[in-house]
Amino acid sequence: MLRAVLSLLVHLHGLFETFLQGWGGLLRRPFYGRAIIEQMDVIGVRSSGIVILTATFTGLVLALQSGYEMAIYGAKMYVGTLLSVSLVRELGPVLTALIVTGRVGSAMAAEIGSMAVTEQIDAMRALGTDPMKKLVTTRLVAATVMTPLLTAMADAVGILGGLVVAVSALGISGSFYWVTVVRALTFDDLTMGIIKPILFGMLMATVGCYMGMSATGGTRGVGEATTRSVVLTSVLIFAVDFLFTKLFLAVVH
Repeated sequence: MLRAVLSLLVHLHGLFETFLQGWGGLLRRPFYGRAIIEQMDVIGVRSSGIVILTATFTGLVLALQSGYEMAIYGAKMYVGTLLSVSLVRELGPVLTALIVTGRVGSAMAAEIGSMAVTEQIDAMRALGTDPMKKLVTTRLVAATVMTPLLTAMADAVGILGGLVVAVSALGISGSFYWVTVVRALTFDDLTMGIIKPILFGMLMATVGCYMGMSATGGTRGVGEATTRSVVLTSVLIFAVDFLFTKLFLAVVH
């Protein structure tokens, strides 16, 4: 038990240190702008397909399930209200973060871990390149920028999926659906829907880079680091989601 607690504290310290050093890299030259754009392409553009696919089916299923249940109480006309609030506040940010973690966070840990066990990171230091700045800062910035954009796209696609079900299966007119969507969303909902993915993006990049940088033991160590990265990031996303939601609601209400 004591060993597990000490191990947890060591990892938390390492994550915090990686986070600070990653953002601290923005204050020093060189800025590696090209590398940041390349990471934005990897994290954002190349993840857009799976995010669109997942968000579409989430919107379709959520509208179908909630529509038929709400019809029992004569409230199926307001399926747009339920769908838009659920997606923007919760499902959009969390689902997008989990998808990006599975696709990109694991790849970060594997790529940086492979460089660590093959001593490429030591070689970078020997050549005068700061690996924290070159590898961590670029990914941290890219994930922080692209995750909210992917989430906004997922929210929009999910709401469009709900529109298809509302019109074709529930007998709701498209214009009424949009009215309920627009009236349901408040400034607080949009604020929550933007801040959450920013936090999740920073979390995913920090954990992925830290696990990769601390990988040891050859290819087996890289595999273990990749698995730990995905599991830890997923758990932390849910924990941060709960804590932030509780804090946000306490502040605005």
